[in-house]
Amino acid sequence: MKRATLTLLPQQHYELLDSGEEEKLERYGSVVLARPDPQALWEKYLSKTDWNSADGLYVRSKGQGSTVSRGQGDWKTKKGFPRQWEVEFGGLKFQIRATSFKHTGLFPEQLSNWDWIRDRVGGLGMPPRVLNLFAYTGGATLAAAQMGAEVTHVDASKTAVAWARENAALSGLSNKPIRWITEDVLVFLKREVKRGNKYDAIIMDPPAFGHGPKDELWKIEDDLLTLIALCNEVLSDDPLFVLMSGYAAGYSPLAFAYNLERFERRFGGSVECGELSIREKNTKRELPCGIYARWTR
Repeated sequence: MKRATLTLLPQQHYELLDSGEEEKLERYGSVVLARPDPQALWEKYLSKTDWNSADGLYVRSKGQGSTVSRGQGDWKTKKGFPRQWEVEFGGLKFQIRATSFKHTGLFPEQLSNWDWIRDRVGGLGMPPRVLNLFAYTGGATLAAAQMGAEVTHVDASKTAVAWARENAALSGLSNKPIRWITEDVLVFLKREVKRGNKYDAIIMDPPAFGHGPKDELWKIEDDLLTLIALCNEVLSDDPLFVLMSGYAAGYSPLAFAYNLERFERRFGGSVECGELSIREKNTKRELPCGIYARWTR
């Protein structure tokens, strides 16, 4: 099994300017944000003046403690701070918003995975059917659709699905064959099994914890094995790949990779895994941003 860290280098419209003391300083287009990040357990490189120049600063709600991965907070913003703004990234366009959950709608560390998806989806004779689970604001969906795939985008959040559709429109992909589904992932997969629907590739980014639209409970330690088993049932007889990634799950990438070995045993191919990270602009430090595992023929 190959193990490697996939590191995002500074981009034209996105940069990690600094990190440390459980915070990160990022530039999205022309807007600079300071947000909590529990992985940044080191000293900051830039000065307090640099950090204070941020256009928006996320402030934790009372009772959240010093390490925040869940819950809500508030943004302290400078005059003229935009409610939302567009950013070009990875050959796509995204609507960026400073949400109460500290997220922006874009996970830049996923760029390597999007490029990997493009490489495997593009140039095929027939458009592959790609299933994107826990699909959020749609970066992987749009990367696959760009290359001609028929994509089914599934997320439990109506707000996230609407946001993903906005990103598709911004990226000029509204006319692509994308099926937008707001539903609990496990409920959706069980229905697809009954209907006999099959997919040539599966992408998933399961959270550590979550709720479906009908208050279905998702806990990764309880539900991951069921998820993998259902994915196995909806794969076609000649699939392309299965890609998993995770943010703030607290697990080794091996935990994901060992689940994908069942596809290697069934179809051949190979599994690789590792961390996702972002390189700071002014140093060689890399901020850990999650894990990934992927199987391909």
